[in-house]
Amino acid sequence: MNSRRFLLLLSLVLLTGLLAAPHAWAQGKRRVVQFTGIVASGDSLLGVPGASVYVPKAGRGTTSNAYGYFSMPVLAGDSIVFRSLGYRNQTIIIPADYQRQSFSVIVTMQDDPTMLPDVRIFPYATEKEFKRAFLALKLPDEKGTAAADNLNQELMRKIFNSQPMGPTANYRQTMSQQQYNLDRRMGTAPNPYSNNPLLNPFSWLQLVKQVKDGEFKKKEGVDY
Repeated sequence: MNSRRFLLLLSLVLLTGLLAAPHAWAQGKRRVVQFTGIVASGDSLLGVPGASVYVPKAGRGTTSNAYGYFSMPVLAGDSIVFRSLGYRNQTIIIPADYQRQSFSVIVTMQDDPTMLPDVRIFPYATEKEFKRAFLALKLPDEKGTAAADNLNQELMRKIFNSQPMGPTANYRQTMSQQQYNLDRRMGTAPNPYSNNPLLNPFSWLQLVKQVKDGEFKKKEGVDY
């Protein structure tokens, strides 16, 4: 009789556990959320390409594209870490009770420059030995050296006359021409209109002022 009771009680416990297991699993299952957003720099709000977006506990993640955009599936309650070289780490936590299917953010990364200490390298054990060796150094005579031959005025003139214009000179010439054209349109640079006194309003103002002041009246004793 006791054996039957024990078997019956054990069967009820096992049946109750089997019925409660799916319900417990359903409560422990977290919702899948599509996590999207843009990783931007805090000073200019420009996209940060190649930023790491990952969930440390799950070991999964992705990276932002050339515009700072990213998209990845996560679970409600996950902590997502953002990393990029030269910026501080940022962490976003998805609420555990989040019920929607998508979660979008704009993550602004803050600069975190790393300053390395200065390293001074000397070929001598002490600074005193370096100074002694430097003062004892004998420099060759400038005349007859390759440096003196390369700085010869006649040779430099030939190189200057035969060398084509480089990209730096082209850039300066283009910028100078654009500035000159802008000054001409603004009337601050010489142009056909400003050089012609009849078309220059400032010349007319000066002429009117001279007439009012009587500068063109004929004066006694003056032969025009």
